[in-house]
Amino acid sequence: MENAHIQTHAPIHSRDRFAISRYVEENLDPETDYEEIVFLIGAYEYPWLIRKSLEFALFRTYGVPHTSRILRATGQFARHGQKRYDDTTLLLAGIAEKGIDSDYGRAAIAGMNRFHGRYHIQNRDMLYVLSTFVFEPIRWHEAFGWRIPTEKERLANFIFWREIGKRMGIQDIPETLIEFEAFNIAHEEAHFVYDEANHAIGEATVHIFLSWYPAFVRPLGRQIIYSFLDDRLLQAFGFPKPSKFIRWGAKAALWAMGRVMRYLPPRRSPYLYTEVPTRTYPEGFSVTELGPRDPAPGD
Repeated sequence: MENAHIQTHAPIHSRDRFAISRYVEENLDPETDYEEIVFLIGAYEYPWLIRKSLEFALFRTYGVPHTSRILRATGQFARHGQKRYDDTTLLLAGIAEKGIDSDYGRAAIAGMNRFHGRYHIQNRDMLYVLSTFVFEPIRWHEAFGWRIPTEKERLANFIFWREIGKRMGIQDIPETLIEFEAFNIAHEEAHFVYDEANHAIGEATVHIFLSWYPAFVRPLGRQIIYSFLDDRLLQAFGFPKPSKFIRWGAKAALWAMGRVMRYLPPRRSPYLYTEVPTRTYPEGFSVTELGPRDPAPGD
């Protein structure tokens, strides 16, 4: 890979479960050390939970018709769903693992700007996507994590994504967490409405998720996925509500996993998604391979 991961002086070899959180609180400033904080949370404290929260963050954006219509027109979900998923994960994870202004980070952001530049994407929609990357990890962390995120961690996540947004040319990014969350909530209230494109992209995404598991568990898996979508989003996709029991059980299981993790030994080495084989790139990849290969929509 082009760059080593972000360097840190955190006590990562400590057996103390709270050593990293204390290090962040006592030694780091979210205004300047946001990349290190995001790296420590994503690579050591909550790698699996962060990944799932970002998966569902992207899922939420497909409940906005203007976004889902563009995605359906590209044909990428229909023809290259797994590749699109892997590419998005590796682009975002790589920036967090290697740094916004690393060779990888600059190439990833340039690639995303190039892909997005092919389509007429409104600034408000780009801003909403950015807001989901800020708030869904925080919300999942609060709901299912083995500890509550600190204010420094929340602020660092906001500044990290704000800096990426600036490099992507996104305009009018709010200056505070409170203002940005207000935008996030208001945008969903105004723009989560049913559309056939929402349903098509939502179904394609569910299919990708379910394809990772044996066929006999997929009906239950579908209900579990629905359990992590709120009623307004389910309606925007045209998905049925899951049973109250399954919804409660899915969330309770994830919450219980967080309680168990609180008493497990801390991770001693980083979990780096860019170094894990994927279905699309089992032998590794280059950042320049990531993203759609088609030169234009529908080609």
